[in-house]
Parts: sequence; structure tokens; C-alpha cells
Amino acid sequence: MTSKNINIWFLSSLLISFIVLIPIITVFTSFFESTSNYYEILKNTFLVEYIINSLILLISVLLFTFLLGTGTAYLVSFYKFPGSDFFKWALILSFAVPPYIYAYSLTAFFENYGTAFTILNFIFGDANHNKYIPKFDGMLGAILSITFSLYVYVYILARASFLYQSQNLIDLGKNLGFSKFKSFYKIILPAARPAIVAGLSLVAMETLAEFGAVDFFSINTLTTGIYNSWIAFDDLAFANQISFFLLLFIFSLFILEKLSRRKAKYHLNARGEFKQKEKLKLSGNKSFIAFIFCFFVFFMSFLFPLSQMLYWTIKFPENLLDIQITGLLLNTLYLVLLSSLVLIIFSLISNYGNRVSNNKTLNILSTLSISGYAIPGIILAIAFITFIAWFDENIIKSLGFLSIKKLFIGSVLGLVLVYFVRFYSLAFNGIKSGYEKINISVDESAYILGFSKRKTFTNIHIPFLRNSLLFIIILISLEIIRELPITLILRPFNFETFATTAYISASEDLLEAAAVPSLFLILIASFFIIITSKYILKVTNE
Repeated sequence: MTSKNINIWFLSSLLISFIVLIPIITVFTSFFESTSNYYEILKNTFLVEYIINSLILLISVLLFTFLLGTGTAYLVSFYKFPGSDFFKWALILSFAVPPYIYAYSLTAFFENYGTAFTILNFIFGDANHNKYIPKFDGMLGAILSITFSLYVYVYILARASFLYQSQNLIDLGKNLGFSKFKSFYKIILPAARPAIVAGLSLVAMETLAEFGAVDFFSINTLTTGIYNSWIAFDDLAFANQISFFLLLFIFSLFILEKLSRRKAKYHLNARGEFKQKEKLKLSGNKSFIAFIFCFFVFFMSFLFPLSQMLYWTIKFPENLLDIQITGLLLNTLYLVLLSSLVLIIFSLISNYGNRVSNNKTLNILSTLSISGYAIPGIILAIAFITFIAWFDENIIKSLGFLSIKKLFIGSVLGLVLVYFVRFYSLAFNGIKSGYEKINISVDESAYILGFSKRKTFTNIHIPFLRNSLLFIIILISLEIIRELPITLILRPFNFETFATTAYISASEDLLEAAAVPSLFLILIASFFIIITSKYILKVTNE
């Protein structure tokens, strides 16, 4: 391996990592810029409300997603009951329903003269049933919408951990005379803590990043504050300052969590090989309760919003004709294919550059660059606009070139670049995990046989990583289909996706019109999830 080849791969990886880090750096550097009078107005009025609402939303969602995700994962992992084999993959389908679409469904069903009113009229006859129908709006509506959409993060990771816990742990609880419940919270749950915390960390990131649901329910959070600072008051600097505080809050959560488990151990110090655990067969009331709990979570998280959107679509078929389904589908698939291609190519280059150069500085930069997924999409979009505006004003124009704003802002190119930053960690980590299975001796053998770095990369590594790449593409596709704030802010004029079309209709109080794009979004996302679930269940199956 020549020094020139190493430098090429090293510089390529370094450049990719730096590009991904630009929006993150922009947020921190923009903190010191001067803002308009909007800052003083907000500081004396709604800023405290933004912070308190964000904390209430975060704590509530974390609590409920822990209960739902851990509870369902425990039942399908340790027990056999009617439907347990079905629920182990069906519970993943809730990820097809973004929080903002769940919010539309919740409101459409329980609002005055909504679907619940129609059902009660059909069963009990015409009457004023509205007074008996509960209202799930405001903070409660946002908490429920986000919880039922995101609990799947905890479910998937907790289930994977539960499935690979040794029977030795179960036997240890029995020998100590523990009841099943005591064994669960004294032995099983602590052993699964890393996986559960990882799931809750993802939930925390997504909750703090959520824009569509909280905006729909008119909940003032830090995320909506960022959006309003830019859109309503044209104060990009203050939007970045709020982003700075939100980022500090997110990073503080991770630091505190790591410190809390610094000296904790999660492995069993016992001799002997892994002992496969046996599922217990439930019967009677216990079997019925397990079934009802899992069915309730599955129904509320997936069947309920799907049915509501389907009902509105059938009831108002004119909305189906008014929306250009083909155009929305092509736009969505265009973004998915283009973004996936860009992410896969550059993540492969970056991973291989790290592999052949083995440089500590590059490894640190790569680790920092994958933090983009922890940053809310709305922050990345604002940071990207800030950087392009600064670069255009201070570099491009000073050199006498034409403005590049239109090339990056309000264009597919800008949209794909921010998608790249947002979802780079998915592609990078997915490929990295595949690379860890390729022994370095394979590379050395290829070099001895006369393979160049490029041929080793294209002829050996890429074929080996094929399954990992397919899985990554599916995950990226799913994320882009659901993504709202980035697409909403940076999309070209008159360029809509299912997500933006549903949001625009709902923001104009046209929930019936929002049903059609929402339904198609759920169906397309479900298709990707069903394919993805095969890989997930293959990895986490017994």
C-alpha cells in the first residue's frame, strides 16, 4: 500500500466527515451572533414555556414508551400465548405511522362530530354524543401521538436483549426464591439496561426533534420556537441560538446517562456456555391478559391510525381525485433513491478510508460526524441555510462569483445534502458493523494477490457488504418517507411529498384532505418495515 493511496482515502474520509460536521459547527458558532428584538420579547414571554413544555413532553413520552416497549418485548420474548408469534413482528409496524399522522387520526376520531360521534350515532341513534366523547388534544394528544409512534425503538432493542439473555439468569432467580416479577426487575431488566437505554435515547432524540405533532396541537416547544423564529420573525440568528440550547440539552442527557452507568456491569460472571432459555406457555387469565395488552398496543399504534385514514379516504373520495398521487409518489421515491445512493457511496468511502488509514484523528472526526442523527431535522435545516448564506456572502461574492443560494436553498440538492447529514450515522454505522466482520487478513491476502485498494474495495468488500447495504437502504428510505421539517423547509417550490402534503392540509384544518397522503405514507412505510422486519427478526430470532 503506497503512501499516495493512503492519502487519497484519508483525505476523502476527512472531507466527508468535515462536510457532515459543518451544520453542527454552524449551530455553535451562530450562538454569538446578534439577534433582533424578538429575543427580548420571547425571553420575557414564552421562552420558559418552551423549555417547560419540552421537558414535560420528554419525560412523559420516555415513561410511556418504556412501559409499552419493555412490557410488550418481555411478553413476546419470555412467554407463549395466542398471537405471540404474530405480535413479535406486528408491533414493529407502528413505526410506519409518524407522530404527526397519529395526531391527525387522534383528532379526527375524537373531535366533535368526528368518527367516534358517527359510530355512537350508528349504534345508539341520533343524540348529542359529543359530551361523552373524550378529547385528546393539547399536551395529552402530543404525548399519546409520539408515544405510540416511537415505543417501537424500545421494543426492538429490548426484545433483542431479552432473547439473548441466558437461561442461567432465569435459573438464578429461581434459586434465589424470586417470583417472576421480582426476577424481572431484579435480574432481567438490569441485564437489558444498555439496550433499553439505547432505545430510550433514540426516543428522546425523536421527541425533542418532533415538529409536526406539537405544531398541530399548538404546543410551544423549543422545536416550534426554532421554526417560528425563522419563519414568522425572520430571525435566523435567534433560531440558531435556540438550537444551541436544545443541542446542549440533548448532549447533556447522554453524558448523564453514561456517567450513571460508568461502573455498572451487565454481563453474568458465571462459568459455562450460553444456555438457551425456554419460553413459558401461558394459560387461562394470564394468557388472555398478555394477548389483550399486546393487541391493545398493536391496535392503538397501527390499526387505529390506519383505519381512521382509510375511513376518511373512503368517506371523501373526491380528495383522492384532487391529489396527484403519482406525482407525490415519484417525488418521494426520487428523494429516497437519490439520498440513499449518496449516503451509501460516501459512507462506503469514509469507512474504507478509516480502515486503510487507521488514523486516530480521522476516527474522532468520524465519531463526531455521526452525531447528526441526534440533532433535530429542523436544526439541521436552519443551520444549513445559515452556513450557505454566510458562505455565499463572505466567500462567493467576495471572489466575484454569482450567488449560490438558489443552488442549495429551495432545491433538491440542498434537500439531499441535509438528508445526508441527518442520516449519515445510519449508513456509516451500518456499513461499519459489516466491515467489522471482514478480517483485515482478507485485505492483506488481496494485496499479496496483486489487488489494488480500489479493486479490493469494489471486488471484495462491496459484495461482502451487500446484505448490509440493502438493509441500510431500507432504513434510510423509511426515514426519508417520514421526514417532515427538513423537507418542509428546504423543498423546491411546488415540490411536495406525502409528508408535506398531509401537513399542509392538516395545518389548514382540512383533516379529510390530509387522510389520502397520510394513508399512502403509512402503506408505503409499512411495506419497507415488513421487509426490514425480516432482517430484524432474523437477527433477534431465537
